[in-house]
Amino acid sequence: VSHQRSDWISIHGQICHLLIPILGPQPCLHSEKDRKHGREQLLRRQESLIAVALGTAQGFVWAGKPLEAIPAALQALRFSCRLFGPGSLQLLPVYLLLAEASRGSGHLQQAAKYLSQAQWIVLQSPDCSAALQSKLHRGLGLLSLAEGNLDQALYHLANDVTLAASEFGLNSIELSGGYFHMANIFFRQNKMDAANSLYTEV
Repeated sequence: VSHQRSDWISIHGQICHLLIPILGPQPCLHSEKDRKHGREQLLRRQESLIAVALGTAQGFVWAGKPLEAIPAALQALRFSCRLFGPGSLQLLPVYLLLAEASRGSGHLQQAAKYLSQAQWIVLQSPDCSAALQSKLHRGLGLLSLAEGNLDQALYHLANDVTLAASEFGLNSIELSGGYFHMANIFFRQNKMDAANSLYTEV
C-alpha cells in the first residue's frame, strides 16, 4: 500500500489520463489513413507521457526528494523502452536520472546498475554526443565520490570536463559542475592550491 501511495503521489496522479488511451485496446480502423493517424496519435501520447514523467522526476531530484523521483523515472524508462527499444540512446538521460535519484537516496548499488546500463548504451552507440558522454562521466564520478573512491571520482570528473569542453567550448557554463566537484575533492584531500584554482575557474 505504501508503494502504491508513493507511486500515486510521485507520478500516477499526473499520467493516469494518458495511460488509458496508451495501454487500453486500440480501436479497429479500416482505412490506411485512419490507421496512420491512430499510430501518430499513439506516438504523440507516448512521447507526452515520457516528457511528463521525466520532468516530474527531474523536479523531485532538484527539490532534494530523490526517493520520490524514482517512481516517475521508472515510468519514463518503461515507456521509453516500449517506444524506442531497450538499447536506444534515448534511454540514456532516463538511466542517468535514475542513477542520480538512487545515489541521492543512498541506494549506491542500484545507482551503479543504472550507470552500467547507461555505459553499455554509450558503448553500443558510436554516434553518442560528447554532451551525453560528459553527463555519464559526471554520474560515474559522483557515484565514485559517494563510495569514497576519490581517485576514480577525479578521473571521471576530468573526463566530464574534457568532453563538455569539446562539445560546448572552454568557457562554457557546462564545465562548471565538473570543476566544482573536482574542487570539492581536492578540498577534502587538503590540496588547497588545486581546490582554490578550480573554485576560481567555476
